[in-house]
Amino acid sequence: MAKHSPQSLAEFELLVLLAALRLGPDEAYTVSIADHIEERTGRSVRRANVYTTLQRLEAKRLVTTRLGEARAERGGKPRRLVSVRPAGVASVRATAGAIQAMVGDLAEITREAG
Repeated sequence: MAKHSPQSLAEFELLVLLAALRLGPDEAYTVSIADHIEERTGRSVRRANVYTTLQRLEAKRLVTTRLGEARAERGGKPRRLVSVRPAGVASVRATAGAIQAMVGDLAEITREAG
């Protein structure tokens, strides 16, 4: 089977995948991902946007989801937990690498321009 090059990610897809990786497969779910992005970036995040993004990432086969244990605080409903697949990790690396390549010497360039 031929290897595919990693998919490039939109900014919010990257943030969602990074949060899911940081939280891990037993703690990453829509609410915790939204909260984690808010804590780390100071940016307000709508849970519906995280949910929609997770659906898109699952369709792209970058994440998988599974139902966790039933939770009393959720009226007995389980959380849908998120695991980042190897293709998702590869996409994070590729996208972060491209961003780093563009940002790398930006401080020097902006200092010269200012």
